[in-house]
Amino acid sequence: MKIAILIPEFPSQTHAFFWREIQSLRLLGIDVALVSTRRPPADACQHEFASSAAKETTYLFPPDWVADTLFLLTHPAGAIQGLRYAFGLKDSAWTQRLLALLLLLPAARLCRLTRAQQISHVHVHSFANAAHVTALAKLLGGSDFSLALHGDLEVYGKDHASKVKFASFVRCVTLPLKQQLADRSIFPLSKIHLLWMGVDAKHFTPKSRPMRRADGPFRLLTVARLHLNKGHRFALQAMRRLKSQGLNVRYTIVGAGPAHDDIAREVKSLDLTDVVDMVGTKSETDVLLLLQSSDALLLTSVGMGEAAPVAVMEAMACALPVICSVIGGTPDMISHGCDGFLVPQEDVDAIADCTRQLIDDPELTLRIGNAARARAVENFDSHALAQTLIRLIAVSDGKE
Repeated sequence: MKIAILIPEFPSQTHAFFWREIQSLRLLGIDVALVSTRRPPADACQHEFASSAAKETTYLFPPDWVADTLFLLTHPAGAIQGLRYAFGLKDSAWTQRLLALLLLLPAARLCRLTRAQQISHVHVHSFANAAHVTALAKLLGGSDFSLALHGDLEVYGKDHASKVKFASFVRCVTLPLKQQLADRSIFPLSKIHLLWMGVDAKHFTPKSRPMRRADGPFRLLTVARLHLNKGHRFALQAMRRLKSQGLNVRYTIVGAGPAHDDIAREVKSLDLTDVVDMVGTKSETDVLLLLQSSDALLLTSVGMGEAAPVAVMEAMACALPVICSVIGGTPDMISHGCDGFLVPQEDVDAIADCTRQLIDDPELTLRIGNAARARAVENFDSHALAQTLIRLIAVSDGKE
């Protein structure tokens, strides 16, 4: 079996879990071709795999104007179906439907690629325009395809019924997302599957370290894009409360993004410059080392858009207790008080209280961390999830 994995603007900093899936598939003996919409900026990914991944990725934008146009002209039946698809996007304005016509060119390129390389299936990690491109490629005579939903449907535009109409199956990375899609009644429920994105539990492991000294700092970590919806401000307010109570805490923030200056100002205004370190973007190796040297992970996201945070899976695999907002699929990832803590969004008191419980009780920290590790190995291991993905592809495409 040869398949393609299509990831928009790959590789980027948040794409480590995609790379794990690709590597796990290859370990199973699957021939995987990498496809992306367009090339990201040169500094978009700090992970070690970035350079090699970019070299083997085929980018659909900008199109090959001559070859793609010629393909459309020589495949009129498929091109006509593509035109009907674009003009049939009933949820979109006419201007958006006209813009959708331009997607026929990258669709032609994807179709040519799947034919030339005898790719039998394309798994698309997007519900946005990349889904339209793959559906159009199918109409042009391309391979079967499936879609992965990674966030709330509203985030991915309109006309989802058109995107899924020709899909072999849809993969949802959390139960709430599966329910969202099921509630729309636009795709057979039997073809909607829950399948997490995972973590390499053999690589993300706890590092043996001595029990934290009673007078030592309690080390908290957040690994997330610096965006207002990641809720850093609420974690910082909790740090302020803990510091004012005389507790010895250190808080490391990993990531980059548009809210950098806002977060830095918040650190200063709360008088936390001696407590908080903003260390910027880090490679996967550096993130692993930080996880192994921390005592707990904070992820206090708010609003919409969060699904199943891979940072949470990585921390759990490293036997770290996680204090996480109730958002997206986090209630399905964590059992409160057993293998982590769930807190209401924007609830500074709850964040501070859960952190203090861990600070005051090193044995509780150890017990929750061990339970988190066990859950990560059982539910989130990328190698087991890759096996499930291949079974879904084989069954849906009639190859098993």
